Amino acid sequence: MSVVHRAEDLLLATTLALLVLLGVASASTTFANTDELIRHLTLLVGMLGGMAAARENRLLSMGTVAQALPPAWKPAIAAFTGLVSTTVAALLTLAAWQFVSEEAASSSRLAFGIPRIVLQAVMPLGFALITLRIVRHAAGGLAARIVLLLIAAGLTYAVSQLDGGVAAARTPMLVVLAAAIVLGAPIFVGLAGVALIFFISAGDPIASIPLDHYDQVTNPLLATLPLFTLAGYIVAASGAARRLVRLLRAWSGHLRGGPAVVTVFACAFFTAFTGGSGVTILALGGLLMPILLSSRYGDRAALGLVTGAGSLGVLFAPCLPLILYSIVAQVSIEEMFLAGAVPGLLMVVLACAWGIAASPSLKKRPRFSWRRAVVTTWRAKWELLLPIVPLVLIFGGFVLPVQAAAITAAYALLIAAFVNRDLPRGAALVAVMCECGLLVGGVLLILGAAMGLTNLLITEHVPDRLTVWIESTIEARWLFLLILNLFLLVVGSLMDIFSAIIVVAPLIVPVALAFGVEPVHLGVILLANLELGYLTPPVGLNLFMSASRFGRPVLEVARASLPILVVLAIGVALITAFPELTLALPRWLL
Repeated sequence: MSVVHRAEDLLLATTLALLVLLGVASASTTFANTDELIRHLTLLVGMLGGMAAARENRLLSMGTVAQALPPAWKPAIAAFTGLVSTTVAALLTLAAWQFVSEEAASSSRLAFGIPRIVLQAVMPLGFALITLRIVRHAAGGLAARIVLLLIAAGLTYAVSQLDGGVAAARTPMLVVLAAAIVLGAPIFVGLAGVALIFFISAGDPIASIPLDHYDQVTNPLLATLPLFTLAGYIVAASGAARRLVRLLRAWSGHLRGGPAVVTVFACAFFTAFTGGSGVTILALGGLLMPILLSSRYGDRAALGLVTGAGSLGVLFAPCLPLILYSIVAQVSIEEMFLAGAVPGLLMVVLACAWGIAASPSLKKRPRFSWRRAVVTTWRAKWELLLPIVPLVLIFGGFVLPVQAAAITAAYALLIAAFVNRDLPRGAALVAVMCECGLLVGGVLLILGAAMGLTNLLITEHVPDRLTVWIESTIEARWLFLLILNLFLLVVGSLMDIFSAIIVVAPLIVPVALAFGVEPVHLGVILLANLELGYLTPPVGLNLFMSASRFGRPVLEVARASLPILVVLAIGVALITAFPELTLALPRWLL
């Protein structure tokens, strides 16, 4: 199987590289007709990444409840969630096959004469492999896996033969599905499962679910996700972290709280490009923790600062959650990039202020050296230009966002390979690109699955009914915003940021509009709360990441992070209460 896995990884890395090349080339009029091919390569990256995530048992899920249950229960939980997940994935495979079969008769050609159906066919193949890999992780032995697969196949066949008229069974099936999600089944299984249950009980064709998946994943803007994420992963894999930390220490190390400022800015920079704060903690924790401890910060203060700072940067362009919200909520990506700048800076300043307040009193501090500051700045110049490249390209009107993302990824690759010469090579580079694809694949699986559910909710007028009910229950705008923040904080502590955006945004946007909250301001409120949710005990993602990275109990990390959690909560309150912090920059520049 290792040969198959290596072949998959190589294909995923090659597809990402081709996406970069075509994205850059499409900025020229010679290759202006490659837009549709780029969109379908995004579909291919999504399915290949989803297959890799299923292979590594890293499909995005809630899973925190199962961790708290007795170990003796875990085999039964794995079998239950595996059976539900396998059945839903098998139904998606069948639905995707029906969709592709219908498309085959009228398939056109993309750029370079590539038949569209060739790339569409990855959907049933990808879902089939995801199904088999879910089975593999759900049961320990071959016999158990075969039994599980046969039961799921029988359920899939039985369900596929239903032709409506089973509305009475809808509630029990939804309860079973909800239990599986709470116990750790992948998020995309829950979203797709709800849509499947309603479509099948109504007698509607399930092929419309992969059609919605296809339409959403081939969205013209969606290629920015893998491209910007790839740029971040390349930076994280190179020596950029060391150069950036040296630069920040040279400029602020002599000040009181200088090491805290270094920690906050370094984490914010890397999170803005990697999109996931857990990656920041894993990549920078080993560099930043010794700096804080050597500067005589207390162990608890240092641990809390690194854990808290790891969630900063979500509001800065070109962070993946900003792009994802703009696509899901149908808001201009340029507006979201500008809207997040001032609130993001506010969160950074508050975190720095807490770090300075917690700094030890030292009689002697390092002396500032202009020579060291200039040298470290010169050595880190290429990394400092990285966030400027896409902003200049997009806001200068030179290229479209997808092309800007491709140029940014190409810039990161070329600088790491030929200027700094610290780009991983060979299998190590393929591994870095596959990590990027794995993250993007998990997100796109959820995004595609959510689209079918979103269309179902719109058809059933659920957002409209929710808006009417909330308006009749809550009168004051401030009370709505308070409840919204508390709700989002809970969501952010239970779900990863990508799943939360995809699931929650379509529901709350129309409700917020009814209370006069603009979608751009709502997006920043949403992301700021989800950023805070990373730190919210008992199940905030950063708490687990930090506990794993530093070998500490989760409760110890939670206690250490509590002060900065309170400080950042003040920032979220200010962002919510003063819309101009979010809206002034977009209104001024756009």
